[in-house]
Amino acid sequence: MDREDYLERLGATTDEPTDLFEHFEQRSVGGRTHHVLTAARHGVERGTVIVEESDAVVRGYPSVPRVLVLDPGLPSFFEGTDSVAVEEKLDGFNVRIALAGGDGDAPLAFTRSGYVCPYTTARARDRLPLAAFFAEHPTKILCTELIGPETPYTSHDYEDIDSHEFRVFDVRDRESGDPVPVADRRILCAEYGVGQPRWFGRSEPSAAVETVRDAIDELDAAGREGVVVKSADGESMVKYTTETQHHAELAYAFSLPFEHGRDFVFSRIVRDAFQAVESGDSDDRLRERARDLGESILHPMVSTIRDVRDGDQVGERHTVRGDPDAIDALFEHLDDQSLTIDRRSDRREDGTRVVEFVKVAESSRDRIQYYLDGGTRDE
Repeated sequence: MDREDYLERLGATTDEPTDLFEHFEQRSVGGRTHHVLTAARHGVERGTVIVEESDAVVRGYPSVPRVLVLDPGLPSFFEGTDSVAVEEKLDGFNVRIALAGGDGDAPLAFTRSGYVCPYTTARARDRLPLAAFFAEHPTKILCTELIGPETPYTSHDYEDIDSHEFRVFDVRDRESGDPVPVADRRILCAEYGVGQPRWFGRSEPSAAVETVRDAIDELDAAGREGVVVKSADGESMVKYTTETQHHAELAYAFSLPFEHGRDFVFSRIVRDAFQAVESGDSDDRLRERARDLGESILHPMVSTIRDVRDGDQVGERHTVRGDPDAIDALFEHLDDQSLTIDRRSDRREDGTRVVEFVKVAESSRDRIQYYLDGGTRDE
């Protein structure tokens, strides 16, 4: 691999190849060697992949900053921008779908950290018109969210989605990462019949404050995640989430209390506090918000402690549905990541394999059992 050539192509902020490439991991996928950047370094995004045999670069997806107050947050962030687009932020599993091999190779689904997920790849090939899209746009990336109650990574209920679906929220150049402008991307995806996030409108940044507030009120009432606000060219973007999402993420974290760090928990509380101030919560509304926040912390943790006490398994519960070979490949993939999997059921429905399983939270399980057995905690 010509590291100096790739250093230039990636636009890295260092002149020394070793500074960047010492952070790449080597993996083998389908008989090809992939070099994967597992954390952002020197201006190159986490999850960026280099495939030596095909000389392909699959750019990682950029980190999206968060605004804590809409006014003056949005006008300040988008200063000098004529207009911004507001779309729903979906609660799912973020994957980039791209051609990374030679001619005739099928597209692959890359996770945020650069892994190729065999299950998501198989489902994307089945559910999306990838052959037609990549025949016309071979050097593009489809940035998608896999959503629905039946996925191996997240599980959130959405109306009219019984199992899982893909939603394309961005289309980018495979190597440079340059985005297709929002309006052009929505037209392009519509041409191929590809689902996209809900559209809330386009306006100049200061007017978008009220658009986002209205959208958040509606999404909050429906138990949805939030919005992403993008400049018209797709280059700049920020996210803003609902109270419901803050509390749901806290409930998830405290249901597995020894799997997540303090930063994860604190950041959700900070978001909720700033949102309460900007929303002008009355004393009664603030007490309601505080009660809901407290319940999202205490109830899940108590439930998990009781499960461990009673000998029940604790962890993330998932259901997957699809081709038997793809599901076998999924469990091999999870095993490669040293995850402990407890399969609860494995059945066929109308010729489709359906597996319910738990990703066992070993750290939480073992720590809770230690304390239940009388262990002490240094504080």
